[in-house]
Amino acid sequence: MDVLRLMKLLPTLLMKYMSSRTSQRNLRIVFNFLLILFLLVFIYSILFHYIMLLEDKEYTWITGFYWTLTVMSTLGFGDITFHTDIGKIFSIIVLLSGVVLLLVMLPFTLIEFFYEPWIKAQTFTRVPRNAPADMKGHVILFQYDQITSALIEKLKLYHYPYVLVITDFDEALRLHDEGFQVMYADHDDPETYRKAHIENATLVATTRTDIANTTIAFTVRDVNEKIPIVATVRDDYSVDILKSAGCTTLLHLGDMTGQAFARRLHGGKEAVHVIGHFDDLLIAEVNAEVTSLVGKTLLESKVREQTGVNIVGIWERGKFENAQAQTRIESKMVLVLSGLRSQLDRFEQLCQINTMPDTPVVIIGAGRVGRAAANTLQHRGIDYRIIDMDNEKKQTSNKFVSGNAANPDVLKAAGIEQAPAVIITTRDDDTNIYLTIYCRKQYAEIQIISRTSLKRNISTLHRAGADFVISYASMGAEKIFNSLKRSDILMVAEGLDVFRIKTPTPLTGMLIRDTSIRQDTGCNIIAVHTDGQSHINPEADVVLMPNSELVLIGTDEAENRFLQLYAE
Repeated sequence: MDVLRLMKLLPTLLMKYMSSRTSQRNLRIVFNFLLILFLLVFIYSILFHYIMLLEDKEYTWITGFYWTLTVMSTLGFGDITFHTDIGKIFSIIVLLSGVVLLLVMLPFTLIEFFYEPWIKAQTFTRVPRNAPADMKGHVILFQYDQITSALIEKLKLYHYPYVLVITDFDEALRLHDEGFQVMYADHDDPETYRKAHIENATLVATTRTDIANTTIAFTVRDVNEKIPIVATVRDDYSVDILKSAGCTTLLHLGDMTGQAFARRLHGGKEAVHVIGHFDDLLIAEVNAEVTSLVGKTLLESKVREQTGVNIVGIWERGKFENAQAQTRIESKMVLVLSGLRSQLDRFEQLCQINTMPDTPVVIIGAGRVGRAAANTLQHRGIDYRIIDMDNEKKQTSNKFVSGNAANPDVLKAAGIEQAPAVIITTRDDDTNIYLTIYCRKQYAEIQIISRTSLKRNISTLHRAGADFVISYASMGAEKIFNSLKRSDILMVAEGLDVFRIKTPTPLTGMLIRDTSIRQDTGCNIIAVHTDGQSHINPEADVVLMPNSELVLIGTDEAENRFLQLYAE
């Protein structure tokens, strides 16, 4: 099979090798070198005959070539030798020139001007220049970074095909060898998108710079006017340009991450935060600490009976768990709620939402994420102080404290000793881990919310003492994935999904209480749709009809277990 494959690739390799001027120049160099080598061997063979005649010996022309090659190649069989001094001097000259030409220059010339270009030409053919011909419903991505890495994992989970358009050949080769669906092409060439079968694609998503994203969107619109284009945006002044270029959705991930940080704080004007909606069903979060439910079990709280809201799960140190009747609510938990808008309003009234102390929250880092968190806190009526090393920012607001947050005196100057919470927003994960450990050790009761750039550091930050960790990459992947606008899947938080599925045959006709969905899979039924009617947070005695649809909430692992058990 390898031989047949090589035979098929050989014409392509030869065309690639011969197509560039560099390869043609290299071939001329190799040819000229071999010509010089041949002429030298020919001259040496002639001289061999003349010198042998001086010694009264006579050999055939073939013997002359034979002697010259054996001496130049340092084999030196010794069956033919000179006895005079001139013959020995001639042998030394042939030997030394052979060492230089055959043992040094010939290998170098062949490797440098033939072998390496040939290997590069062979490598060049390994990386695809277009998407598979049968690819449909795929997502076209650009630049492999932390966001696209997290997004690709999600796309694979839901069986979405994708293609990564990479402009750097070495990176494209590396990603291809690692098993990614890669396409080596220029992002500013309309032909690239034809080869990516954009007419069959579902979405174009780009996380490059604002300038590169503009070029990509503008080029895509030359080929396809309707496909949705999602792009990240860093600078506010780029928004209008990106929209004019053709982007349909712009993601201010810095602002979104900052807002997510602020939502994790308890208190303020709004304590119950809606994080997603599925038709009329709202998914929300509330910090248990600000409610009157701390210390009670779910059964004792009677939240469902009095408000209609279902506490479907809890976040604790970044880990989501299903809420059971005997689950005791603790102050550090975040409750995940499902219900209608009116039901969530009744929940706020019932739970006597508390406000947080007047002392300022400390924000470490005045970048885009930190400023967005500050603006959201201000909107909620929560005071704050931002620590940053940029002295110019201190002059524009009395809420800025200049200095290095790793310095305890700077933290104290910002009011860390009285602060109810600290938000750590720097881009460097090592710094965030360091600050988290320090704050947890010095201030055991403070609420710590930390940012991570790398998904792998989420668990590290939780071990360091963070109450909540928000991954910039995961948030970007979540927002892009939701841009697919699937009606049956909604990512509401990192690792937590709401999804819709037709009632599986094994469950039809059963009461919800008689199913073991929660025990077997970890998913929780939060709605049942039957004949246009919706049962929000259905009771245990609801019958699952054959024509009904289930809306469930669960982690990625729980959803996988459900699909493995009940997928038809």
